[in-house]
Amino acid sequence: MDSHVGKFFDSVGSIFRGGDTLPWCDRDIIAGCENEVAEAANEEQKSESLMRLSWALVHSRQPEDVNRGIGMLQASLDRSTSPLQTREKLYLLAVGHYRTGDYTRSRQLLERCLEIQPDWRQALTLQRLVEDKTRRDGMIGMAIVTGAFGLVGLVAGGIIAAASSSSSSSRKK
Repeated sequence: MDSHVGKFFDSVGSIFRGGDTLPWCDRDIIAGCENEVAEAANEEQKSESLMRLSWALVHSRQPEDVNRGIGMLQASLDRSTSPLQTREKLYLLAVGHYRTGDYTRSRQLLERCLEIQPDWRQALTLQRLVEDKTRRDGMIGMAIVTGAFGLVGLVAGGIIAAASSSSSSSRKK
């Protein structure tokens, strides 16, 4: 179990090293967190273990894990006992929604998170990632639309040219 906890903290530490990417979590860490929840001796330990498991799940590369983490966090959000705990859960929910591509929901959760602590570096970093991803996806969408209009114009031009060529040929006869 100690090795799983060590991997967990190494993964968490990656966000504090100033990188612009969120850490990923592998199946071994998730399994270790699940065992920790099962072995919890009291409700406080179980609650802390569930938070670590939620963290691991929303940082997973597996969509089913991310969705499971979102569900766990959403179900426990109303039971938060402090603003700090609410902030943590909102942030982890934002990470989960970012991972699933729901950038609008992620942004909304980050705004709520930053209402609690406006200068929280992790939330500000994720907010920047969400904005960058949204901007990049918007540019890709614009390029696709522009390309589609260009293609439609090209096809329409070809049809018009063919029709006018056909009508010119029939007039010559």
